[in-house]
Amino acid sequence: MAALSPPTFSPLLLNAKTDFGSPLLPLLTFSSSSTNRSSLPLFVSYIKAGNGLASEEKKILLERYGYDVDADEYFSQSSQKSKRRKELPKKRGGKQVQDPPEDPKPPRTTHKLLQVLGGTARRVKLLSPKGMDVRPMMEVVKGAAFDILQAAGGCPASLRPGRWLDLYSGTGSVGIEALSRGCSEVHFVEMDPWVVSDVLRPNLEDTGFLDSSVIHTVRVEKFFERAEQFVGNSGTFDYISVTPPYTQVDYGVLMRQISESSLIGENTFIVVEYPLKTDMLDSCGSLVKITDRRFGRTLLTIYGPTWSQKKRR
Repeated sequence: MAALSPPTFSPLLLNAKTDFGSPLLPLLTFSSSSTNRSSLPLFVSYIKAGNGLASEEKKILLERYGYDVDADEYFSQSSQKSKRRKELPKKRGGKQVQDPPEDPKPPRTTHKLLQVLGGTARRVKLLSPKGMDVRPMMEVVKGAAFDILQAAGGCPASLRPGRWLDLYSGTGSVGIEALSRGCSEVHFVEMDPWVVSDVLRPNLEDTGFLDSSVIHTVRVEKFFERAEQFVGNSGTFDYISVTPPYTQVDYGVLMRQISESSLIGENTFIVVEYPLKTDMLDSCGSLVKITDRRFGRTLLTIYGPTWSQKKRR
């Protein structure tokens, strides 16, 4: 009768560092009487792998099949040491120093300190961001600018109807003032998405001017480079307000870009707010300077057609 071949166990599946506990470890016993299968185990018995003799027998068994138990123990210990080394704090000058955690940026919040000065939405409060990341035009400057525009346009009570382009609009207070005083449409150019969603759009909704507004969330430079894409063939603007962050623009480059743009015409008014020690030209394209006033550290220049100088006088 043919003898059944016993199962073959691979010691490579065993780990010398593993605590078998209750599982049974195969202990292989070889028969010296076997000639053809002297390399195969004839009898398999099981003992519990634990501490003492059983663990030693397990080690001998693994070494017999070419498994390097000492190397396994070495690498296991090395990996534990490397983990502990990573967890140790840095040392500077012999002292252990931990880098301070980065403080998360505080959430941006708003308050209502601005208001519409004239027109149909007069005295409506407007949102503005807390802090100095957005600097709205001061109300005294805004009030003076609209008084000059209305006088220069020949209608002191309100603005001449037309389209307004509000560059660096921020809170939208200038464009909203224009809508309140008679403008038919305002295009707002503001690059900050949070300002657009949490400040500008709510201000337009509160004043009821959202349907008369177009918002462009893009840099002013990109807006002029692709003006036809944003505005289309709707022609020139009647008014343009320029109220940029003082330290982040080159007024010479900016005003040249505006003067060369197809968005201004021979009857356009341009309102520019700028800081001290900034030289403004006496003209912008075909438009002439009709006023240049100072309000503390803020200066205001308005360019317009030549006929507006006579009406203002």
